[in-house]
Amino acid sequence: MDPSNETQISKFLLLGFSEEPGLQLLIFGLFLSMYLITVFGNLLIILAISTNPNLHTPMYFFLANLSFVDICFTSTTVPKMLVNIQTQSKVIIYAGCITQIYFLILFAVLDIFLLSMMAYDRFVAICHPLHYTIIMNPRLCGLLVLVSWITCVLHSLLQSLMMLRLSFCTHLHIPHFFCELNQMLQLACSDTFLNNVVMYLAAVLLAGGPFIGILYSYCKIVSSIRGISSAQGKCKAFSTCASHLSVVSLFYCTMLGVYLSSAATHSSRSSATASVMYTVVTPMLNPFIYSLRNKDMKRALKAFFGKETLPWPIVIRLKKCL
Repeated sequence: MDPSNETQISKFLLLGFSEEPGLQLLIFGLFLSMYLITVFGNLLIILAISTNPNLHTPMYFFLANLSFVDICFTSTTVPKMLVNIQTQSKVIIYAGCITQIYFLILFAVLDIFLLSMMAYDRFVAICHPLHYTIIMNPRLCGLLVLVSWITCVLHSLLQSLMMLRLSFCTHLHIPHFFCELNQMLQLACSDTFLNNVVMYLAAVLLAGGPFIGILYSYCKIVSSIRGISSAQGKCKAFSTCASHLSVVSLFYCTMLGVYLSSAATHSSRSSATASVMYTVVTPMLNPFIYSLRNKDMKRALKAFFGKETLPWPIVIRLKKCL
């Protein structure tokens, strides 16, 4: 590579979805609506859980954390895109791009970890109900979340620091609406072999590992449900994990679809469009899935808005995790 083609990077250009001026207003309105729904929907879940003593259980503790992470995840990308459309600018500074990569990786992996914790919680609740309160105690819940945060912070820091060692050519156009790690590596002029090795190794360990754990948990759950004799018991057991299973399916299927479509079409613009599914659409749909498919959450939301008064239990089964 000719050294004259390299430059001291100060900014990148995010090309987004379309350069047609007529579509900018439509894109702005669509993403602003989805962002507001995501923030208010997930914030409502957090408030409903924190104000309702009946929901101070491990499952809802993890759900509140998931809602918080989803808000942060969406806030990493969408506000910058909205500002760029509003100001008719596609610029993002180099430091801002590295920062965006850091927080994207952080919250994406945290999403995966929290989904795997929720799967483990459902596994213990259905397969070992008599020992549930002993296994899923407040100390373990807090420790799992703390370890996940530490792991994700260190992993994101590693990926970001490795980006800083790369040099970039004068072609600084990113065919995406945010700074995506793989896209940035393709723009680099220097050797990216080590970056690619770390990226794919982390994907296998931090995404593939929890996914295998989720599959194992639900295989054991299905096996336990099949052993229940009554149809009512089977329905009740399945209903306790239906919402979580829907969220897991949506998250992993959309993420897998992004990378499969990207590999099939070899189009960065198509990959950017598909990325909307797991970066924006999935966090937006999570509150709807949990509020529509979960009876306890529906009652809590009604109580939060003053439409229903929940009976206070004499004895709360599980110790508080919040």
